[in-house]
Amino acid sequence: MMPAFGLIIVGDEILSGKRVDKHLPTVIRLLGERGLSLSWMELVGDDRERITAALQRACAGSDVVFSCGGIGATPDDHTRQCAAAALGVPLQPHAEAQALITERMQDVAREKGEAFEAQRPDNRQRLQMGVLPEGARIIPNPYNKIAGFSCAGRGGSQVHFVPGFPVMAWPMIEWVLENTCRPWFHRAPQLEQSVVLYGAMESALTPLMERIEAEHPDIKVFSLPSVDHPVHGAHIELGVKGAAARVPAAWQALLAALHEMRVSMGPEIERRH
Repeated sequence: MMPAFGLIIVGDEILSGKRVDKHLPTVIRLLGERGLSLSWMELVGDDRERITAALQRACAGSDVVFSCGGIGATPDDHTRQCAAAALGVPLQPHAEAQALITERMQDVAREKGEAFEAQRPDNRQRLQMGVLPEGARIIPNPYNKIAGFSCAGRGGSQVHFVPGFPVMAWPMIEWVLENTCRPWFHRAPQLEQSVVLYGAMESALTPLMERIEAEHPDIKVFSLPSVDHPVHGAHIELGVKGAAARVPAAWQALLAALHEMRVSMGPEIERRH
């Protein structure tokens, strides 16, 4: 079965406004390029109880979920611990992850012309980033070798944990998609067809929307009003979306009804993904 895809973004810096989230539009794009779509997202601050609750919901389902942020080793990084709690498993050193961290530390020492000291307190602390939930699989990090990780949830979900830094997170998400999700690429092409309406009221359009959905149960009808569009001004974008093979019949029925209602129509819009 085709899974749903979800996104969890972790970090007080987003909620406080110190950083502007860039993960959501990028994940939507990365999925769309492969004929996939995002079903839901959740934004949570650096609070262990809330992060654990969000991950428990993710692990209990059957979705493919990307979690961005909080997998470091500073006191405000809680995601590794919360993932273990959500899964009901212990944290334990992951040999491959820690070997990659050690390799990275050796690289940095070499670049600085310094001797690598494995037992130095800061180097020992960095190894905590390789203490992962039991059973975790690593996600390679091409930027600095410090891996992310993937865990299987009880409900069949696959939850993939990557850093909050876009320069690391986005290539790692692409790696997960290419290496674990390829069987679902472009398997269920989606189509969205809509039209700009002028002078229409959503309340007057609602019976038509309900009728189209009742007659075409495999598609969704949507209404997107705007009051200050730079080109169309106040208008409603009304359309249908769903499986590419199912949309055209519903679209033609919607257009025919709008013509009968003598609604003022602007440009038509088609989106495929």
